[in-house]
Order: sequence, then C-alpha cells, then structure tokens
Amino acid sequence: MKKLIILTVALFLGITLYSQEKDNHKKLPSVNIKTLDGQTFNTQNIYNDGKPILISFWALWCKPCKKEMDAYNENYEDWQDETGVKIYAVSIDDARSTAKVLPFVNGKAWEMEVLLDPNGDFKRAMNVNMIPHTLLLDGNGNIVYQHTSYYEGLEEEIYDMVLKVAEGEDVSKH
Repeated sequence: MKKLIILTVALFLGITLYSQEKDNHKKLPSVNIKTLDGQTFNTQNIYNDGKPILISFWALWCKPCKKEMDAYNENYEDWQDETGVKIYAVSIDDARSTAKVLPFVNGKAWEMEVLLDPNGDFKRAMNVNMIPHTLLLDGNGNIVYQHTSYYEGLEEEIYDMVLKVAEGEDVSKH
C-alpha cells in the first residue's frame, strides 16, 4: 500500500511538472469577453501579424495595476516603433464597475486595446489568480512568459523580454 501511495504521488508530480513545461508554449483559449463599446470579442482574435503581444490583467481597484498600465502606456509608442508589440489591457472589474472603466481609460488616454472580462471567464481560463498579471506572447501566439505583481522599473524588464521575442529569441526559460 505504501508503495502504491508513493507511486501515485510520483506520477502526479511528474504529470504536474510535464504540464507546467507544456504550458510555456500554451495558446490562448477561445473565450468571449467584451470591448469597451460593449461588442463581443473572442480571445482567439488577439493577434498581431507575427509580432509580440502583451496581455495585462488589471482592475480599477488595483493601484499597482494602474501604475503598470500607466508605465506601459508611457512607453507604448516607442515600443511599437521598435518591436511592433501590441498591448491588450484586460479589465477584470465586475459587472457593477465596468461602466467606470471607459471614463477611466479615456481620462488616462491609454493607447492600448482595452477589453472587459466582467465575469472573469478569460481570467479563469488563463489561471490568473493575482493581478497585475502580464502575459507575453510570441509572433505565433504562444505564451512564452508570464509575470505577476508590479514594481517601478518592471516595465523595462518586460520590454527587454519583448525585444528578445521580437528578435526571435526563446524567453520561455526566464
């Protein structure tokens, strides 16, 4: 019996480690969320013509998220010129507060594409438990890097990763 338990635990750990390794090149799931103007948007349509993509999950109530989005927005034009990166900011605010997202985004003059996930379907599908949570996708739509939390200067580290992805480097081991 003891050997069976040990074997089961070892098998479970092996499968877990294997699936985590496989997750490094996971594609985005097909989930319907909303645009700021209320249109349905399927996450399979997140595309950037072979160039890198950043997807950042955020919320109005999350101060570090807003700082991260401001930092991304401040650099976005230069980043696009240098790498072609496209940024999607996915608000996970619930249905009660999604009406406040558009005025907030307009007030900040964010240039990135802002999407709404009021039911948390995309967040759950991506196993996002803590925000801010940023995903980096390569030109083929593979998730090659993820990061949670934000601190001042992190945007430069993220940009270094974007540069590497734009140049075709494998960053999935970072």
